[in-house]
Amino acid sequence: MIKVSETAKKKVIELMQDDGYNPTTDFVRVGVKSGGCSGLSYDLKFDKENQEGDKVFVDNDVKIIVDKKSFLYLIGTTLEYSGGLNGTGFVFNNPNANRTCGCGESFSL
Repeated sequence: MIKVSETAKKKVIELMQDDGYNPTTDFVRVGVKSGGCSGLSYDLKFDKENQEGDKVFVDNDVKIIVDKKSFLYLIGTTLEYSGGLNGTGFVFNNPNANRTCGCGESFSL
């Protein structure tokens, strides 16, 4: 399960609408890929279709889709949005990460 904070929900809906996606039918695809200063990095994009093996979750009225491989790295993660003085953007609070980089965009297990 991936959770979505209230601030992330508002920003996701705003960005989806700006990009021509429908927040009630389309998805936020969350994934993990090799790279970043800690070894693995998060991949976040909008999608209209789910692929074979994808896991679909709905939290806080946001539809999240995750491929099978990435799901193992993301179990229990909360997607948040920070708009403060330290930077603006989506933040992943991942309980599986042993180490994260300073910007919060990459991690290692």
